[in-house]
Amino acid sequence: MSRKKTRIDLEDSHVVRKDYDVPSKKGRLDVDEAKRKTKEFDDSSPRRVKLENNGEDIERKKDKENVINTPYLEPAVVAPTTGTVKSINQFNGLPHTPHYYELFKKRITLPVWEYKPKFFEMLKKNQIMVLVGETGSGKTTQIPQWCVEWLRENGIRRGVACTQPRRVAAMSVAARVAEEMDVMLGQEVGYSIRFEDCSSMKTILKYMTDGMLLREAMSDPLLEAYGVVLLDEAHERTLATDILMGVLKQVVSKRSDMKIVVMSATLDAGKFQNYFDNAPLMTVPGRTHPVEIFYTQEPERDYLEAAIRTVIQIHMCEETEGDILLFLTGQEEIEEACKRIKRETDSLSAEVGDLKCIPLYSTLPPNLQQKIFEPPPPNKPSGAIGRKVVVSTNIAETSLTIDGVVFVIDPGFAKQKVYNPRIRVESLLVSPISKASAQQRAGRAGRTRPGKCFRLYTEKAYKVEMQDQTYPEILRSNLGTVVLQLKKLGIDDLVHFDFMDPPAPETLMRALELLNYLQSLNDEGDITDLGAVMAEFPLDPQLAKMLISSCDYNCSNEILSITAMLSVPQCFVRPNEAKKAADDAKMRFAHIDGDHLTLLNVYHAFKQNHEDPQWCYDNFVNYRSLKSADNVRQQLSRIMDRFSLKRTSTEFSSKDYYINIRKALVAGFFMQVAHLERTGHYLTIKDNQVVQLHPSTCLDHKPEWVVYNEFVLTTKNYIRTVTDIKPEWLLKIATNYYDISNFPACEAKRQLEFLANKMQSRQYQEGF
Repeated sequence: MSRKKTRIDLEDSHVVRKDYDVPSKKGRLDVDEAKRKTKEFDDSSPRRVKLENNGEDIERKKDKENVINTPYLEPAVVAPTTGTVKSINQFNGLPHTPHYYELFKKRITLPVWEYKPKFFEMLKKNQIMVLVGETGSGKTTQIPQWCVEWLRENGIRRGVACTQPRRVAAMSVAARVAEEMDVMLGQEVGYSIRFEDCSSMKTILKYMTDGMLLREAMSDPLLEAYGVVLLDEAHERTLATDILMGVLKQVVSKRSDMKIVVMSATLDAGKFQNYFDNAPLMTVPGRTHPVEIFYTQEPERDYLEAAIRTVIQIHMCEETEGDILLFLTGQEEIEEACKRIKRETDSLSAEVGDLKCIPLYSTLPPNLQQKIFEPPPPNKPSGAIGRKVVVSTNIAETSLTIDGVVFVIDPGFAKQKVYNPRIRVESLLVSPISKASAQQRAGRAGRTRPGKCFRLYTEKAYKVEMQDQTYPEILRSNLGTVVLQLKKLGIDDLVHFDFMDPPAPETLMRALELLNYLQSLNDEGDITDLGAVMAEFPLDPQLAKMLISSCDYNCSNEILSITAMLSVPQCFVRPNEAKKAADDAKMRFAHIDGDHLTLLNVYHAFKQNHEDPQWCYDNFVNYRSLKSADNVRQQLSRIMDRFSLKRTSTEFSSKDYYINIRKALVAGFFMQVAHLERTGHYLTIKDNQVVQLHPSTCLDHKPEWVVYNEFVLTTKNYIRTVTDIKPEWLLKIATNYYDISNFPACEAKRQLEFLANKMQSRQYQEGF
């Protein structure tokens, strides 16, 4: 594979520098100075430490001449290290561990550290500030800790919230910061992500996904629990972050004591400053070494194959030590790449160094996520270099810093949400990344030493075809969930809500229309009692409506299980080397009426087999997905209990057992129905989109009417996770939506008209 080699200067890219600039020591206490003052402190006269209120208030009395003027250092820096006198952790009243001191030595070498006095000064003077810090500067781990320190010094008994766009980042950063603060994760430092809360009443610093803070605002509109809120990775412009910025602007107008810190990894901070009324900017440089960029001469037809080939070439041919970071688009692709890389390396000569392949994506369990921080395999006695290759989604662009990476492979793609309001279809599509993302990816190679970035696309594609920035998610998303949350927050005038980038009016209208049909908003656009309960569930509105409606059909236990299964990654495993065996195993769970009921069968079998991982392996289902579904089900059950929604089941022997479940599906997803035309193709109701059943369906026949969970755009239009339904249920359950006079002419309309007339008869009404 021929490549064009380019050296990028600082002027061309924010992520590359020709020369490595050592940060100035001005205003900073360096390691040697800290050690010197620590020794002075050790040699000084004795002091008395008095603990009150379980260690929350610490009074230190010492001779005036021995006071060290280091206002921005934590107590541990100047604590004795000889073991003669114990240093006390201000958060839990316990002596600091040796590990704390090891981590602290590393913390004070981070580029952000010398800016601590300046940060405190800006935080004191301003209610809102914008901070730009390159990935690896230490902003995500250090600044929230400083905010905790600032609140305590000022006697403010509130917590600190730091939002992350991705759950992996929220979990891993919280774990790291808990170590640095020498406390237990889940106690003073915690995290909160969808379906998982690792925090307690003691928590004073909470990392959370942006969506979870938005959800907290629904029950605490002024966010009274927090004194400082940090929006990290704001440059990613996720849907929840954009909404949060608008909500927080309203909060600070009512709470003069609230502080907001907007943090970004890119230098495009002007837009954030303007949005927050010319908020002051603080810039923190990272450690960026020169990065050489390599382009392909021609576009790659199969970027996955090219990426794997490049990994092997780097490992075999590069004489420089260093790990590899490969960007791919999703879990399935990453797992496939890891298998193929392992297969390739197993066949290499024994003289080649070991290569450890580590996947990284959002649904990976925390213990497996931590593997990315493990050291690479050791070099062989012959000198052959051992490396690790981290195969990651774009989470590794800015959310996580992996030290040791010297080589980056960038195929130039990522999965992006795309929404078409006219046909009400939202899909995750593999799309080209922006120039800003490409620069961030390249920068990962220059974190610890000079590196190389292999771009699997042409230089022309980068310069001409890629857009400068990624479009904000709010401009390409279904806004149903967001509109319902805003309504729950009491924000009724959506047209004049302070969006940084206002969504298209048609997208907003579609969201209002959806919520009205689901009866969560009334005809005036006000939230209903049903809508208020729906907003409490961390689910899409249609799933929430289905779950609540299931109580009316005496099948809420079963719909709970189905909802949980739909909320986790695909549970069926289909390895290349055992496709037939996997398909046969899947058919053992298959239900004649469709995929939703098949998922229910899988969940029931998982529980009946005592959640056995070996059973999962033998039956080609993903143990992690099923355990996650079980956890989701428990959390949804607790929310149902909170609102006195009964958990019931129809008698299994009753003929209505599966009928009731299918009716509950229709109650939530009546807008996602397709009809089989005489041509043999399905047509979606109202929108008249030609679609096909997804190949993964377990249906062995084509039902005339189906409800579907997902519209998938690939080479063809597919509907995925489908179940057979009766058309009369549509007319009975969703009367407002199925006003047939508004339907375009088609076979489905004619059949529904005939059925509506038939349903007027007394005999039919008595039999329904």
